[in-house]
Amino acid sequence: MAGTVEGDLKESSSGKPAANAKVRIAGTAYSAVADARGHFVIRDVPAGQYALNLDYPGFNAAETSVQVGDSGTASVAIALEEVKQLKAVSVVSNRYDASDLKINAANTVDVLSANDLQRTAVHNVAEALGLIAGINITSTGSGYFGGIDGAARGEGMFASVRGLPSEYNVNMIDGVTVAQGMPYSRSVQLSLLPPSGLQTIVANKTSTADMDGDAIGGTLDFRTPTAYDYKDTTSGSITGSGRVESRARDYGGDGLGGGFGGEFQHKFGDAQQFGVYASAYYDYRTTTNSEVAAATSALNDGSWEYLNTDADGRNAAGFDPQHNLTSTGMNVGIAAGWERRYGGNASFDWHVDDSLSLYARMTYAYAKTEQGTTFVQLLPQDVSYVPTGTPGVFTPNIGRIASRFWYETNPEIADLATFQIGAKKTAGGWTFMPNLFYSFGNNDRPDHVEIDGREDKFTQDNYAYSGNSFVRYGGGAFPYPQLTPALLAQVNNIPALFASSYGEQTKIYSGQKKGGARFDTRYDFEDGALRSVQFGVKYSKSSRRYTNRDWYTGGVDGTTTLGDLGIFTGTYASIFPGKYDWNTPRVSEAAVAGVIAQHLTDDDLDTCGSAFYVNNYNCNTMRGTEAVSAAYATATFTMGNLDIVPGVRFEHTAIDNTFWVSPVDADGNEIVGYFDHNSTSYNEPLPSVFLTWRPDLRTAYRASLWTSYTRPAFVQLGGGSQIDISNGVTTITQGNPDLKPIESTNLDLSGEWSTERGGFFSLAGFYKQLRNYIYDAGSAQANGNTSGSGTVLYHMPTNGGDGKIYGVELSARQKFQDLPAPFDGLGVSANATRQHARADLGLDGFDNEHMQSAPSAMANLELFYEHNGFSLNLSYHFSSSYLLGYDFLHEGAPWNDLWARPTRRVDLHTGYRFDNGVSMDLSISNLTKEYSYWAHVGRNNLAISDIVDAGSTALFTVKYAF
Repeated sequence: MAGTVEGDLKESSSGKPAANAKVRIAGTAYSAVADARGHFVIRDVPAGQYALNLDYPGFNAAETSVQVGDSGTASVAIALEEVKQLKAVSVVSNRYDASDLKINAANTVDVLSANDLQRTAVHNVAEALGLIAGINITSTGSGYFGGIDGAARGEGMFASVRGLPSEYNVNMIDGVTVAQGMPYSRSVQLSLLPPSGLQTIVANKTSTADMDGDAIGGTLDFRTPTAYDYKDTTSGSITGSGRVESRARDYGGDGLGGGFGGEFQHKFGDAQQFGVYASAYYDYRTTTNSEVAAATSALNDGSWEYLNTDADGRNAAGFDPQHNLTSTGMNVGIAAGWERRYGGNASFDWHVDDSLSLYARMTYAYAKTEQGTTFVQLLPQDVSYVPTGTPGVFTPNIGRIASRFWYETNPEIADLATFQIGAKKTAGGWTFMPNLFYSFGNNDRPDHVEIDGREDKFTQDNYAYSGNSFVRYGGGAFPYPQLTPALLAQVNNIPALFASSYGEQTKIYSGQKKGGARFDTRYDFEDGALRSVQFGVKYSKSSRRYTNRDWYTGGVDGTTTLGDLGIFTGTYASIFPGKYDWNTPRVSEAAVAGVIAQHLTDDDLDTCGSAFYVNNYNCNTMRGTEAVSAAYATATFTMGNLDIVPGVRFEHTAIDNTFWVSPVDADGNEIVGYFDHNSTSYNEPLPSVFLTWRPDLRTAYRASLWTSYTRPAFVQLGGGSQIDISNGVTTITQGNPDLKPIESTNLDLSGEWSTERGGFFSLAGFYKQLRNYIYDAGSAQANGNTSGSGTVLYHMPTNGGDGKIYGVELSARQKFQDLPAPFDGLGVSANATRQHARADLGLDGFDNEHMQSAPSAMANLELFYEHNGFSLNLSYHFSSSYLLGYDFLHEGAPWNDLWARPTRRVDLHTGYRFDNGVSMDLSISNLTKEYSYWAHVGRNNLAISDIVDAGSTALFTVKYAF
């Protein structure tokens, strides 16, 4: 009593037979493989009702039921739909869709879904990226984004991927490479993008030939939706949120913030061939964070010594210098301010007919930040070296401590926009995809102001002190300054300090504009091993500008105090609540700006200390253009379940830089300068091959060998030129247009598995071999080197040597859906990364250095519960220590590199979705209030540290979807 099941399978989009597709009768051992015509036969099937499961990589079909009789044949015809390909889809709504896209992608990717972004209290998308294996988030960058100034904002700014700093990444919005507005690097400041402004983030960890080639780290693509990502003809949502910053409340403030947003989509026309989507958001937050800046004081004011020295204060013989440090002073401060962000996205789609679609997209993000830092400075004076009990070994003795006060602002206005129009046209087996794009980005620091005061303006008596260290260390090695009664009285009376000047003002503007076009063409073959060929061209041209000008008012005559200037508006009861209990004044930024404006004249311009106004006006001015022409070709071969995609890309880059030259005459006297320029060009062939084996619909194994490169930062290529003549020798300090690009050969191996029981697992290994490495030096020269001979010498940045990165990433997620209700909503998700990243900097003694922003270990662990609209997520994030900067104290050796201490953070989210479209979510980031930033000199020494305490963030969101 048995029958036969037979049928025909074809690809819905092309009509081609689904050759070699596997057909299985669910719950049985009966199966068959379709022949070249897509036909299959399963014989001797017992009578009954069955469901058919199909396995055809890249395609799926709705479950098909079949009734098998006691005899005869049951016939079916099934059309398989092509699975959404990652590069074509804009939005995935949940982590399960994200896993499907990850498996079906042509390259190694990770995906953050819309739900992942909504269920977090992070400040921006940079911090959201930290949920992905292999990505580390840093809160500091180059220039005025670096050090404790940037970290004091208490938010992540940049993302490093697989051991490489952020400038080794390509950042995109909806496939458009965004402008790079940063002044000293090719990084993009991701902190200006809130999670609410985007819907899906795709982290490409390998690059196929059709992608931009300058991505050694990865390509981060931030996706926004279109109307066709929604099922309903019309839909939308309205969102409101409230935010509380705990550290601001510790200082007596309310710490409140919030925001609102909305989105709307509509499809119209006889066949709903038109679709529009628009969204907008606004949010704000207020912050008051605590700072300890002993490392900054050590760098800027010399507040450090060796604990055991020789008679001249050098490191004593036999002592490891890293473990022989003592802190002899520090800065303690408060960073208070606010941030406002707004922006939106819009899209228009027109499906003209089945063969032609047109689209337009635009995005815009704006962020304005005001931040003022009040620093109490306690600095060593009259340091001598006294004998110890060991012959020939001395120790420092701090004779006096100077008390000073310094206030500075770190304002920023940043924006980022993208625009594009394009089309997709099919004709037979051909697909044509033209696209025009434009982007601009700015990172400006307008109206930065500073003012300071000191007690030692007229006398150097200072405050008597004695000892070889200014601090003692409490639990967790937290530093506590040891104040004498006289010092304590002084720090509690900052307004009595003498004003040093009427202030200083700096205006910095940095931005880039980028536009271009690309044209991609693909041809799909109907049969044979060669499934498709694709080729295309892309041209982009960018222009960037950077100016930095500084005005200093000069000294204040007489005994005018800071209090006399009228810049204080109250008092913080404790400068560092829970640690240091002395008070410190609140400073009015407007009052400081008013004092400066009252006394400032245009002649106070002294950007570079020149006697000539024109030199001071232009010495920190750079302009440049960069044109990139690219062409690529790739083919896809399918042999059974194996896809082979060889490809090659070629990129030609032409860079022109304009900069100011500050010259001197033959006698060494400064003269009026002039603009000069230089040019750089690169030609990079980038071959690649990608192999993907999908033995079934739930499994993918990948192997890829690909090449990539990164162009040097503009400041390294075309930094301003200074000419100095001394003893008949002319030294020219300038950028180096002959710098080579950093090149990399990359190998990636990975496997991904999903189960029918709510599980997903992936394992990836990667290896990168770098050449011509260049580290992030900010505005300084990277690996500065003097060359030339005779009477003319050149001091320029130079390439380093080779670098090597390898590592392994493991990700797993399991929902325990087979448990009895209500426990079937429980689940666990985890990922872990172990990596090794070393490079030869090109400096003596730095030939095997750790790379910046590359922790050796990272991990995320999440426990979650999802049931009947209720969700609960408890997550833990860990990052091991990583290197921030090289040779921090300029001692010429790796032992004094600046490191970030390991970070640990616990986040909590809970939410509920009602049937009427209302949803509520509460998220708390950094639940245990760990320090958001802790940098220290020497990898294994915490004696000299910078610390930021930003507390925790709570975010409550209400959303109504209609």
